[in-house]
Amino acid sequence: MELWKIFTFLGFLFLFLGLLGFIFSKLNLSLGQLPGDIVLRKENFTVYIPIASSLLISLLLTVVLNLLFLLLDKK
Repeated sequence: MELWKIFTFLGFLFLFLGLLGFIFSKLNLSLGQLPGDIVLRKENFTVYIPIASSLLISLLLTVVLNLLFLLLDKK
């Protein structure tokens, strides 16, 4: 494995995560407070079901891991 491929991938990953954080901050959204996340509050307890956040994290991890496997597979 060539070291430059690892650093290139990490650079793009950090760039992507930085842009994603910037966009979320401009839209006043944070992970865990997305539309589609369910919060039920009663007198003595709170139930939190992060459906939209879970889907977003799953999508991002799928893209990142597929890119990583694509970069590692090429020789």
